[in-house]
Amino acid sequence: MKFDMPLDQLKEYMGTNPKPIDFDQFWDRGLRDLENQSMVYELVPSEFKSGIADCFHLYFTGVGGARIHCQLVKPKNQEDKGPGLIWFHGYHVSSGDWVDKLGYAAEGFTILAMDCRGQGGLSEDHTQARGTTLKGHIIRGIEEDNPEKLYYRNVFLDTVQAARILFSMENVDEERVGVQGASQGGALAVVCSALEPRIKKTAAVYPFLSDYRRAWDLDIGNSAYEEIHYYFKFIDPTHKREAELFNKLGYIDIQHLAGRIKSEVLWAVGMEDNICPPSTQFAAYNKITSPKQLAVFYEYGHEHLRTFGDRVHSFFFELMNT
Repeated sequence: MKFDMPLDQLKEYMGTNPKPIDFDQFWDRGLRDLENQSMVYELVPSEFKSGIADCFHLYFTGVGGARIHCQLVKPKNQEDKGPGLIWFHGYHVSSGDWVDKLGYAAEGFTILAMDCRGQGGLSEDHTQARGTTLKGHIIRGIEEDNPEKLYYRNVFLDTVQAARILFSMENVDEERVGVQGASQGGALAVVCSALEPRIKKTAAVYPFLSDYRRAWDLDIGNSAYEEIHYYFKFIDPTHKREAELFNKLGYIDIQHLAGRIKSEVLWAVGMEDNICPPSTQFAAYNKITSPKQLAVFYEYGHEHLRTFGDRVHSFFFELMNT
């Protein structure tokens, strides 16, 4: 990795982006807002049919009134409570194909895969905020004085609401629930575990949304963080609001939530990842105090990590057999 730190330095790196002084109070308020959200959800049978699982579109109302869509995949003929698994997807896309979930359903898991607001799936985005709507969601709401207007604040809370809905299902053993995702999905897996302490296992693959200042200090023009570059170039070309911007982004920086995680964590990093650079990931990983495992893929970037899917399956195996 030529543009980032060597591994020995990465293992000691604790992040650059500032943490707002009221960060913990900010997220405590957000969790209190969720207490006013109904756990009622709507199930619509999917057009996709399977011999081993029942598949549904699940809809719930998130903070701000947005209608949030998830895929729900439940094992057929389940007699006892079984494990649950929450899936989060990468930036811009969706919860994906139903068939992707069938392997875990065959193992007895109930899977809930959430579509992020206003991205490639069916979830709505009701964000009402001043400022640009072009170039991405990191900067959505950044022009507002109130950080509660940030797009990702609501997405982070959606992950908790989705988890609570899965916990509430009569066929799910709440002592056996895990969460997984890659890139944006990896970030949301970290967030969900940090804000919902009942999660038992977290598999995060090269998480996004971490250490924005460090991403800026690197070459981010073609990375997942390119919208920060866009913001400065077209909205704040003389950087008058630079300190304010990075402080505000601190509210949605997963490195500052990572210390809340109680679950066991399996984390994968590609050392040639120029989309979500390793240092931005280590800023969060190094703050986790719960049991954790790090898988380092030396010649890999932001791509399929060969053999890691099998390792994730083994990681969640304990949830199948507790």
